[in-house]
Amino acid sequence: MPLQIYNSLSKKTDNFTPVHPPRVGLYTCGATVYDYAHIGHGRKYVGDDIIRRTLVWLGYNVTHVQNVTDVGHLVSDNDEGEDKMEKGAAKTGKTVWDVAKFFMNDFYASMDLLNIMRPHIICRATEHIPDQIALIETLVAKGYGYETPEAVYFDVSKFSKYGSLTGQTLDQKRTAAREEVETGVHKKNPADFVLWFKCVGKYQNHVMRWNSQWGEGFPGWHIECSAMSMKYLGETIDIHTGGIDHLSVHHPNEIAQSEAATGKQFVRYWIHHEFLTVDGQKMSKSIGNTYRMHDITERGFDPLALRYFFLTAHYRSPQNFTWEALQNAQNSLNELRGKIMFWKTKKTEPLDETKIKQAETRFQEIICNDINIPRALAFAWEIVKDKEFSEKEKEYLITDSFDKIFGLKLKETNENAAIATANLPENIKELVIRRESARTNKDFESSDKLRKELETLGYSVTDSPDGQRVRQF
Repeated sequence: MPLQIYNSLSKKTDNFTPVHPPRVGLYTCGATVYDYAHIGHGRKYVGDDIIRRTLVWLGYNVTHVQNVTDVGHLVSDNDEGEDKMEKGAAKTGKTVWDVAKFFMNDFYASMDLLNIMRPHIICRATEHIPDQIALIETLVAKGYGYETPEAVYFDVSKFSKYGSLTGQTLDQKRTAAREEVETGVHKKNPADFVLWFKCVGKYQNHVMRWNSQWGEGFPGWHIECSAMSMKYLGETIDIHTGGIDHLSVHHPNEIAQSEAATGKQFVRYWIHHEFLTVDGQKMSKSIGNTYRMHDITERGFDPLALRYFFLTAHYRSPQNFTWEALQNAQNSLNELRGKIMFWKTKKTEPLDETKIKQAETRFQEIICNDINIPRALAFAWEIVKDKEFSEKEKEYLITDSFDKIFGLKLKETNENAAIATANLPENIKELVIRRESARTNKDFESSDKLRKELETLGYSVTDSPDGQRVRQF
């Protein structure tokens, strides 16, 4: 079954066909590194990671490129307000260069905790200024860019397909746009966007600046993604992802400048991830619900429990985070690890290749339906509970096959947990192993429940530094 993806460009689910199969170029919009990464970022990048893992699982050779925005992104996506990097520098008392380095490291450290594979190419905007200038020069030469006293703008009226991603015409865009623009701004159209800011006026003291034919300045936010993605993946990219918030401004601008420069389709498949809310509210520092990975681990949760939680919602559906939901995810992950630890105590036995193939085929059908991870996770649990499969067949399917997409590190589940289970009945052994998994992951509520369940069955459990001691009453 071919992979089918909902394409924001076509507004429907399309069969996926890369430009040069089996090679796939994947570009994922990265972080603006002016502040700490939060769990909302985590959801988006776990989603990207799932897409990449799915492509690899299906046999594609993926090149994954991700940008780091360390200059040019203003507080408003519409080229208004202060530079986010300088805002971060003022807040922290660091230089903008130190801010970029510090928060970029924080971002990738946070993503590592979620077992998100690092992109093959991580490209910082500040390290690709010549590429951005060259692209702007091309746009100006072709009549799509124009210079004003304060900036170089892209003229959206010259690009007839502007708004194709959103389905919004330029006239509608003009109507929706703020008619009054800042004093001193000489834009031809309200929807025109900045390609290059000049260090004049309110930006005359901008720290990050480079020489160009238009004078000292710095690039606008949108140009970096076009310049860097095409540098590493070619003029037509297979898949480009981003948050749903990029659908209205950033990505339409990317399309306009890229296709105006090359005359070719910029991206074949656009994928947009929905937002994460917290307790039903948008994440906000004023509310105090902008949680970081530090908050997750400080409360004793395994970071992979958060990843498991993210797997329970489709990437195109909004998801609401609560601590109760995270606890449920931790419990489910602990139970799954306990099952795997139990299966590992079983003797190696031949696998029924026919049953394995049938299960993998069904899993693939689910995954290929717009990367339906929640349904794939439910199917994995069906396999766990299916008595038609042996323990070793379940172990293989869950840890060696399905988890290549889930990314829960289930293959690493400890098969040598310090548990004396050799002479215990099978049902008792499984409960003890599940309790060890819960105890190891500091899920003490589940651990206590399992202890009580064992006691009702006539077994006492004592914890020690070497593991659990189990004896029958």
